[in-house]
Parts: sequence; structure tokens; C-alpha cells
Amino acid sequence: MFFFFVGGLESQAGRVLRENAGRCIRCGSYADLVEYEKVVKLFFVPVWRWPGKEPAFYCRDCSFLFPKSLPPGPPSAADDGRGDFLDEGARGPSVADALRCYSCDRVVEPHFRFCPFCGATL
Repeated sequence: MFFFFVGGLESQAGRVLRENAGRCIRCGSYADLVEYEKVVKLFFVPVWRWPGKEPAFYCRDCSFLFPKSLPPGPPSAADDGRGDFLDEGARGPSVADALRCYSCDRVVEPHFRFCPFCGATL
């Protein structure tokens, strides 16, 4: 007998807590602060869900979900103190400094597609 398992684990964005709360570290557009949940799927059907530990950022433009716990960027005049960026030219944390693995939370070089520590897709 042969058995094939088609399934996987993924993170999905849930309820939006605050719109345009920061910048996406991948494409630079505005990202929303959302609650997220991890989902186990079996044959593309959600079987089990559980909530994430803390809110995360979700970019609607490139569909990238990344943790809120990024290292702070250099302070700028455009930063209003809450992590919001007021104008289009404002600089947040650079991609080289801020790219972290969503799974193990270690700093990863920006040219890696997989985390060298835990193997998660970046």
C-alpha cells in the first residue's frame, strides 16, 4: 500500500488591528498590523488552526507576512514616535538590518531564499 500525504503548515493574516502601521521590508509599501494564525492543511483543506503569539505586519501589495519584532531603524524626522512613517521618503529599518526569519527570529542575509538555521522559506 502506498500513502501520499499532501499538506503543510502556513501562516495566514487575520483581523487587521491597524492599517498602514509600518513599511514592508520586502517591497517598501505600507503594511498593516494584523493578528495572524498558523494553519495545518491536509489536501488543501484547513484542519487545525491556532493563533500566533503576537501581532505581525502584513503587506497587501506583495502578500508578505513578517514579525513585528524588527530591530528599530535610525530615528528620523518623519517618524511620529509610534512606528508610523508620515511621508513617502521616510526611511525605516533597512532590508539588510531588518530581515529576520519568521520562524526562528534570527538575522538572515537578504539574498537567502531559505533560513540557513531552521530551513524555513523566507
